[in-house]
Amino acid sequence: MSASTKNISLPWVYNITVEDSNWIITSAFMIFTMQTGFGMLESGCVSIKNEVNIMMKNVVDIVLGGLTYWIFGYAMSFGRSSLNNGFIALGDFFIDPSHNDPLKGAIFAAFIFQLSFATTATTIVSGAMAERCNFKAYCIFSFFNTIIYCIPAGWIWGEHGFLKRMGAVDIAGSGAVHLLGGSAALASALMLGPRLGRYDHGQGPLPLGNPVNAVMGLFVLWWGWLAFNSGSTYGLSGEKWNYAAQAAVTTMMSSFGGGTISIFFTMIKLGGRIGALDIINGILGSLVAITGGCYLYQGWEALIIGAIGALLVCGSMPLIDKMKIDDPVGASAVHGVGGIWGIIAVGIFAQNPQPLNTTSGRNGLIKGGGWYMLGVQSLVVLCITSWGIITTIIMLYCINKIIPIRMDIHEELLGADITEHLVRHSQVGVSRALSAFRAILDTSTEETLNSVGMNPAHDKRLTLVKILASRRRYRLSKILKAISKNQNFGIKMFRAIFPGRKRRGNVHKDKKSLTGSRPNVNIAWTD
Repeated sequence: MSASTKNISLPWVYNITVEDSNWIITSAFMIFTMQTGFGMLESGCVSIKNEVNIMMKNVVDIVLGGLTYWIFGYAMSFGRSSLNNGFIALGDFFIDPSHNDPLKGAIFAAFIFQLSFATTATTIVSGAMAERCNFKAYCIFSFFNTIIYCIPAGWIWGEHGFLKRMGAVDIAGSGAVHLLGGSAALASALMLGPRLGRYDHGQGPLPLGNPVNAVMGLFVLWWGWLAFNSGSTYGLSGEKWNYAAQAAVTTMMSSFGGGTISIFFTMIKLGGRIGALDIINGILGSLVAITGGCYLYQGWEALIIGAIGALLVCGSMPLIDKMKIDDPVGASAVHGVGGIWGIIAVGIFAQNPQPLNTTSGRNGLIKGGGWYMLGVQSLVVLCITSWGIITTIIMLYCINKIIPIRMDIHEELLGADITEHLVRHSQVGVSRALSAFRAILDTSTEETLNSVGMNPAHDKRLTLVKILASRRRYRLSKILKAISKNQNFGIKMFRAIFPGRKRRGNVHKDKKSLTGSRPNVNIAWTD
């Protein structure tokens, strides 16, 4: 590979030191933990009968999305080739540098870091498609969604990209990752339509399946976001470490502003009460907003940017529902609206980070830089939003010709966990749904499944205990003997090898307790 590219200029992604590589790789590891956060957040927002399905979609995003990013995604964003043009790169497919390539370490570091961004962009979309998307169709979407992500990522970050050459700035992905993911999420929600009966009783949010999981997901994402932004200094050498530290502080400051505004917003909205989803999405919106220019701002500016981002996100969520666009986790608002503001904010507040060349020597509008940067940033918003919506609609339309992208109605009512993954939940309406469909649909496979968390062997023996206990002649010792017959317990196996006189322990007969309150009372099994 090095031989074929020796006459091509060295891209900035490979211009790193050993110290830089250590920082890049460590940040990539932390960013991958955000998949856990997305999974917990999304599973907490959907109904319990779909929580396994949403987690499996996050797994698929890494596996299939990661595979295609290695095959062609990285090549289309950062490939080295004489065929590169302003729209797309066309080199380094199936990237795998040889052992004697002098750039081997830099290539591997760049790839693993950019891979963590690519899988995040796809995961954003999964939340908007929750509870009614056919899992097999989603697998195809996840496989090819890399195309939707990697091309605009190259526009902004690749040496060939036309937006980068115009001076566009998006340090950690407010546009390339979040706005693109939010645009694709909006298009996905439009293509799938609302969940069955979603707006029959108004436009208010549905109950969260597991609010604790959703909040825990926020904390994991919060943690990963520090690496997302600080890692995007792309090293610690020279003056980079100063800006890495600044990015960490502005990330937290932005979330402080966003969280504060979210609290006030939800209290006003709910008459003094605090809604969990408003707080979660408000904070996430502030984090999305700071991402584009994370080390270009002062602390007070980050506070304002985060506060505005949260206000825009919390305000846009009910508007999206008013248009009857069903986005179960609010991905369109958080990543779409938050991403738009994050890109625009760079054109307003950015300060040239000397001696780094992040802004090509330019400043934002209020820093005396004029209107140029704001104009370029507005163009970024237009290009990415249009690309994300149009390409996602086209891709889902094509996939639907192969496999229906929406579940059948009975599968949606039963829940994706049982119909797609053979996981049956109890106390969440699954048994009722099976009963309703029993006369008109073959539910024999689903009927034989055991509920999650249930030990069928124990359940069978507890039923036997109940039957035997109803007969007066059965005491505890006899019941225990009956339910443990022919079972291999460690002590029984030992006695089978070394037979001796059988010992019979004292069994307390008090029916209130198996051992009663007396000490030194043993339960023994006898043959």
